[in-house]
Amino acid sequence: KSKDFKQYVALVASQHRPKKVITGPVAMDVRVFRPMPKKVSNSKKKKESAEKGLLRPITKPDVDNYVKGVKDALNHLIYKDDSQVVDLKVSKFYSEEPRVEVIITEIAL
Repeated sequence: KSKDFKQYVALVASQHRPKKVITGPVAMDVRVFRPMPKKVSNSKKKKESAEKGLLRPITKPDVDNYVKGVKDALNHLIYKDDSQVVDLKVSKFYSEEPRVEVIITEIAL
């Protein structure tokens, strides 16, 4: 499962890769949008709260499980090595459109 996830992340990231691999420090913001469970999507009030980001997933997988796969997938593609990630923010949300959004920002020295 994680191998497929990493391959998919690498495939999508390759469409957004920089001309030159980043060699300096980077900040990473990862936003995980999980599918809404039936108990959330069947309740108008809960669904509205979820869409506003007020009701958030507290179930597994943990945020660090997502981010490890993303960081590994971007090695040698966006940056030289994931050890260059010096700032990291990871958030989980519910969404009707499950996805993972990743924003990489090069930190100026």
